[in-house]
Amino acid sequence: MNEKKSKINIFKGSTDYVASSELACAVNVAIALEKPLLIKGEPGTGKTMLARSIAKALGKELIIWNIKSTTKAQDGLYVYDTVQRLYDSQFGEGDVKDIAKYIKHGKLGEAFTSERQVVLLIDEIDKADLEFPNDLLWELDQMEFYIPETKETVSAAHRPIVVITSNAEKELPDAFLRRCVFHYIEFPGEDKMAEIVRVHYPDIEPRVLSFAMEKFYGIRAMKDIRKRPSTSELLDWLRALVLSGVDLHAAREGVKPDAGIPFLGVLLKKNEDVDALTEYRAKGYTTVN
Repeated sequence: MNEKKSKINIFKGSTDYVASSELACAVNVAIALEKPLLIKGEPGTGKTMLARSIAKALGKELIIWNIKSTTKAQDGLYVYDTVQRLYDSQFGEGDVKDIAKYIKHGKLGEAFTSERQVVLLIDEIDKADLEFPNDLLWELDQMEFYIPETKETVSAAHRPIVVITSNAEKELPDAFLRRCVFHYIEFPGEDKMAEIVRVHYPDIEPRVLSFAMEKFYGIRAMKDIRKRPSTSELLDWLRALVLSGVDLHAAREGVKPDAGIPFLGVLLKKNEDVDALTEYRAKGYTTVN
């Protein structure tokens, strides 16, 4: 019983990642149950950074499989380099009968064949087509895959800790969801965000942090903002404020519609959002004064 208990209390966050108790619990349960951890949340909530934090906290290598719209499940297992084999057969480079040397493992294959347990991040799985998650069911369940060209079965030497992220752009198949431990990362409230900021900027002045948080959450509260600024954009903005030595009192008291938001382009990335903010403040609303 003590052994099982210890396995469910191994991740608590890392020096550069603040994990809520609920998130840490989800990570530890997924590790204990040996199931993939599926993480959802709006962009900028630290989904990708979570996998880095787990690897850092547990002292393990991180392997990242970045998913694109063209990615196929096969890409993560192995690739048979037929072009190189054809080239070698034409120009007499090596023994082309040895097919194994033309087999190159993908990211999942690398995780399976690693001499030590690794953390495998399958990042933004919802970017791929709808069949992609189903095509990985066997491999993630059994931790093995078959290479017909060499008649070889590749089995995981050590079951990797699998973290899968999704921006919820597409619904994932039920059969896939049943095999995962799920957690949704809520966008941090002001207290938690202040804690996150201090991890990255431990010496930040309280007045700078107070000013930034007021503006940041004021913008996020506006209903007309199409792309709300994320945690990473807040951190970049704070760095710009500190490096510039901007006069925060003058910025707070500015009379122009956008005078109260220095370096606005670090926070807002769409013309429509800048226009919406300018119009909002021009009407005299005070949420982001």
